[in-house]
Amino acid sequence: MLNRYPLWKNLMVIIVVAIGALYSLPNLYGEDPAVQISGTRGQQANTQTLADVQKVLDEHQLKAKSIVLKDGNILARFNNTDTQLLAKDDIAQALGDNYSIALNLAPATPKWLADIGGTPMKWGLDLRGGVRFLMQVDMNAALQKRQQQLEDGLRTELRKAKLRYRSITAGQNYSTVVTFLNADEISQAKHLLRKSHPDLAFTEIGDTGLSLTLSEKALVEARNNAIEQNLTILRRRVQELGVSEPVIQRQGADRIVVELPGIQDTARAKEILGATATLEFHLVNQNANLDAASRGLVPADSEVKYDKQGRPVVLYRRAVLGGDHITNATAGNDHQTGQPQVSVSLDAEGGEIMSQTTKLNIDKPMATLYVEYKDSGKKDANGKPVLVKHEQVINVATIRGRFGSQFQITGIDTPAEAQNLAVLLRSGALTAPIQIVEERTVGPSLGAQNVAQGLQAGIWGLAITILFMLVYYRLFGLFSDIALLANMVLLVGLMSLLPGATLTMPGIAGIVLSVGMSVDANVLIFERIREELRNGRSVQQAINEGYSGAFSSIFDANLTTILTCVVLYAIGTGPVKGFAVTLSLGVAISMFTAITGTRMLANWVYGGKRVKKLSI
Repeated sequence: MLNRYPLWKNLMVIIVVAIGALYSLPNLYGEDPAVQISGTRGQQANTQTLADVQKVLDEHQLKAKSIVLKDGNILARFNNTDTQLLAKDDIAQALGDNYSIALNLAPATPKWLADIGGTPMKWGLDLRGGVRFLMQVDMNAALQKRQQQLEDGLRTELRKAKLRYRSITAGQNYSTVVTFLNADEISQAKHLLRKSHPDLAFTEIGDTGLSLTLSEKALVEARNNAIEQNLTILRRRVQELGVSEPVIQRQGADRIVVELPGIQDTARAKEILGATATLEFHLVNQNANLDAASRGLVPADSEVKYDKQGRPVVLYRRAVLGGDHITNATAGNDHQTGQPQVSVSLDAEGGEIMSQTTKLNIDKPMATLYVEYKDSGKKDANGKPVLVKHEQVINVATIRGRFGSQFQITGIDTPAEAQNLAVLLRSGALTAPIQIVEERTVGPSLGAQNVAQGLQAGIWGLAITILFMLVYYRLFGLFSDIALLANMVLLVGLMSLLPGATLTMPGIAGIVLSVGMSVDANVLIFERIREELRNGRSVQQAINEGYSGAFSSIFDANLTTILTCVVLYAIGTGPVKGFAVTLSLGVAISMFTAITGTRMLANWVYGGKRVKKLSI
């Protein structure tokens, strides 16, 4: 029978719209200002931490809407941002640097809705705001690291050239001073080193000294390289966080701005982005006396580090391998002991170095040194935070056999610490330490006006379209209007479900444009029905021909629009991608609502009945 849907197709349309409406609901509940507390280096907050936070809030008479401990993190919700900011400062002062304290905007979605995966749609920084970090790159540490690498390289080069030297020490302004045994070797050294280090300036000091200093151009280049490499690593770390459409860019000579729109776990973002952790692998000096080492008496080629229990471990000063050779790291458990571990993969060069080292040092101990920079709470003469280097031996293992580019690190306390360490190693070691000098939850400065104007434009466009369709197409216009509202509900629901979708101001423009394009399909269908009626077709035949005849035109037009959106998304960035996502989703959904949805309504009213006249 013409114009009758089977029961399954009617149920499909109703269920799809109902699911879309269900997952659109979280957008009506808004968000609560919140403070999130999580342990640094992967350690977890516990019930004692929860009690300490509650005590701090009670002492300062700050009322929390709720405080919840979940998955090792504490989330305290507040009624307004003023209380949120005061609570954040007080909690940070009480807990110290063992915990990461961050501002957050927590969805106020009811538990029953959150349990089935309902989350509000993510808004971009231009609409809702998000978290913004201003980071200071420690250029002194970057240049000192380069200086240390130069010293190690010089020792190797001079030994290979059989040039005898008394010492290689650090001089002023990141210079390196080499003292030779006699004056005859200085000219040979200058001739050798000029070839391999063209960016160095050479100055003779007395009869046996040679100073190597970076030129001004080389210093600028070194600073720029430190910034660019840190930018690359921060982008990798943001990818680990799963944030869509972030902004990561340089600001001034030594600062980086990171803007993360719509992020939920700001404490984790702060910890991962601000962490300057890496690993170094050192051979253990077994010949050193531990009692003497604890008093600071160690050989010149060695240094004392301490493990988690505070016990001294004497390591050779020169690292076998650094974190810059690590290409991948995954957290897991040791199959024999069940203890947390991190599986590490090295690049080709790192694998070769590790292979040769372990081959030559069978049955000797090798230590894994965890290196991290932390804020000392002090500032230098220029007002910049002073970072202090913290080092800890996380394990000492005896080399039982030769291994290369893949191995495991054990001696880690918790699975959370293993996971955190794996993320940091996987995303890369920062070339220079960075310090978060400013952190704030960004309110939508222009966003409030953008949202208001965008919503106003959308409502006016929707209202005019609805009114036009009602007046011009009467009952079929009502069908179109219902389908248009269903289109909006499904679009919001789908945007809320997609993990990488973020609504921006251009995205709102895409939604407004899709409103017009969604009724465009119905205009084609309704005009085709009118044409069939004028040609003498019966009512039932006209409805059937109207929908089936217009389908190919609608499909071709919408397909070309979607393909254009795919191109925009592929080659565009930021706002362009936001526009492409909302427009393509809106057009794709409109094909379902405008064709299947309106036909279902028409079938309910006219299908299978003797009708002499249509309200169209």
